Amino acid sequence: MLLILFWQLVTNQWFLPAVRGDIPPGCAAHGFVCDGTRILVFGGMVEYGRYSNELYELQASRWLWKKVKPHPPSSGLPPCPRLGHSFSLYGNKCYLFGGLANESEDSNNNVPRYLNDFYELELQHGSGVVGWSIPVTKGIVPSPRESHTAVIYCKKDSGSPKMYVFGGMCGARLDDLWQLDLETMSWSKPETKGTVPLPRSLHTASVIGNKMYIFGGWVPHKGENTETSPHDCEWRCTSSFSYLNLDTAEWTTLVSDSQEDKKNLRPRPRAGHCAVAVGTRLYFWSGRDGYKKALNSQVCCKDLWYLDTEKPPAPSQVQLIKATTNSFHVKWDEVPTVEGYLLQLNTDLPYQAVSSDSSAAPNMQGVRMDPHRQGSNSIIPNSINDTTNSAKTEHIAVKGTSVKNKLDLKASTDSNAVLHSCLATNVSNHNSCVVDMLRKIEGPHTSANIGVLSSCLDLRTVIPEPSVSSTVPSAQTMVTQQTIKTESSSTNGAVVKDETSLTTFSTKSEVDDTCALPATKISRVEAHAAAMPFSKETPSNPVATMKAGERQWCDVGIFKNNTALVSQFYLLPKGKQSISKIGNADAPDYSLLKKQDLVPGTGYRFRVAAINGCGIGPFSKISEFKTCIPGFPGAPSAVRISKNVEGIHLSWEPPTSPSGNILEYSAYLAIRTAQIQDNPSQLVFMRIYCGLKTSCIVTAGQLANAHIDYTSRPAIVFRISAKNEKGYGPATQVRWLQGNNKKAPLN
Repeated sequence: MLLILFWQLVTNQWFLPAVRGDIPPGCAAHGFVCDGTRILVFGGMVEYGRYSNELYELQASRWLWKKVKPHPPSSGLPPCPRLGHSFSLYGNKCYLFGGLANESEDSNNNVPRYLNDFYELELQHGSGVVGWSIPVTKGIVPSPRESHTAVIYCKKDSGSPKMYVFGGMCGARLDDLWQLDLETMSWSKPETKGTVPLPRSLHTASVIGNKMYIFGGWVPHKGENTETSPHDCEWRCTSSFSYLNLDTAEWTTLVSDSQEDKKNLRPRPRAGHCAVAVGTRLYFWSGRDGYKKALNSQVCCKDLWYLDTEKPPAPSQVQLIKATTNSFHVKWDEVPTVEGYLLQLNTDLPYQAVSSDSSAAPNMQGVRMDPHRQGSNSIIPNSINDTTNSAKTEHIAVKGTSVKNKLDLKASTDSNAVLHSCLATNVSNHNSCVVDMLRKIEGPHTSANIGVLSSCLDLRTVIPEPSVSSTVPSAQTMVTQQTIKTESSSTNGAVVKDETSLTTFSTKSEVDDTCALPATKISRVEAHAAAMPFSKETPSNPVATMKAGERQWCDVGIFKNNTALVSQFYLLPKGKQSISKIGNADAPDYSLLKKQDLVPGTGYRFRVAAINGCGIGPFSKISEFKTCIPGFPGAPSAVRISKNVEGIHLSWEPPTSPSGNILEYSAYLAIRTAQIQDNPSQLVFMRIYCGLKTSCIVTAGQLANAHIDYTSRPAIVFRISAKNEKGYGPATQVRWLQGNNKKAPLN
């Protein structure tokens, strides 16, 4: 039986699902592609000398296996049983190339035949396949081979998709590169620059951006001349690592085959492993090390590593969940495969700058983090790199196994690779290669991943401008959004969804678990952290002097998850523009910086950036929120929406009111206007209810005029606020998710 395991990126745990249906037999060296929530498996070796040409589909949403029978080609035979072939997905088609077949009908008498045939498999949308076809290709076809790699890349905004075949085995290992234009079906052999990786088979090739990363495999022994005796030389596994820029056809060596790794700072040599790209992160799993094959002692690897290839993208704008007189509960959309987030704010309110003398200067040494600390959302990464002056620099960070000594790594000066070492306390730089952190994924992270839930409501608090807070005389008065301009939204709090009711619960427990902590409260965990020195080119005090008129950004903290309770921020040293970035500086020691509390009735601007092993990515667009004024009522909570015959029923829980009883509530609906079409982030609201009740009916006629907000998932936007003797307090904003329907809000 074919055993299939899944790795959960959030929890760092392996998962063995209970599958059913036409479960395929166990096989090796098969082809495997992932198309959305389904997986297709073709061919492979069922047992020695007996190969398969069966096609199976797994629907991962139901864990259901199904044996698929594609139509044969209109001319020619379907693919023969094989192993070691490539099976690549692009659009709604899979491309099969090469492999190894058995010429003998007797599986005990294995007569190998290398293949270079090429097939196209058309897929049906969602599930099932159409059939095989044999495209007519032009040009010289690559030589027969097995255990090669094939990837497909299409240049952004121009060009046709191209399949790149590299290496493999045909009696001897190969190091040739072939290109197939999938539109013209023309084979060619690109002229490349740089050092071509050694001939190899059973390696992996993965595309991230415009680069094809080649790792591991079987290569010739050092000193062997493969040109004079390709069939007689001995072979071994390698941990060498290179990439090919697919736009410029230039090879770059990141880890050469001659570099020794006696201290296990990198993934050990291996072949037959697997690699998968998730965003800009590359994961490596398992494989075998055949270095001692002559002694009959092959070693199977059971380790999982990952490689950060570039800095993370900018998160969404900071979104407001709740505002009080002296705090904000904020969130932003999660960025996949990051270590944490740097949250910053600034304000026009004058605040006391800190003297920049030596006694008050921040300690910029690396600080260790504790990823196993439950209930904490604060981390201090080992190294934070500047993004403002590095647009032309490529950053790569490899993370992997336990590391205890320094790593001497040679790399091309134009690659500027960053290798991470998780236990290294003294790591050297070689040429322009900055050694940063290498991590092996040891086990589950226990920290909660708060605020990332699939739901039907998105709850947030809105601080209205004075014009919005005043009494609205007409039920049809339109109110333009002033204070919050967000690009995207996601769920803020736990939500239960069914056919008729959408209920939002309190997010108080989230607030308690996600406040920022000073760096000094974060303990050391040897398996996951490292203190790193500066690069030799980095000044010891890498902070820039603020220019006149420039905005000062202060750190709120570095957070493990995508939510934060903000009540304080760290003050900048006098004359400084920023605390945490410039050059390749580590995170500052926040325990040495003074803090300032938020002030009631004050506007604050926020921005956030994601952090991975390569450093800090670009910052998000700026959001601006205002703290509440004392005495005004809080925002209504626990909003519920349910359908009825008239339209929908909207209800909420009363807020706290420090100054007397609640006098009235107002509910608003975002409506379609020409203004929104010109500027989608500038919502226009119509008041649909004003009264003492904590519920109202939104009629089908009113909903017909609703604006569908597409900043994240399609949703109708409501706002609800309360008024006491001082006036209206902040509004609670609710996004009622509408699926993918762009026309009618109710069906």
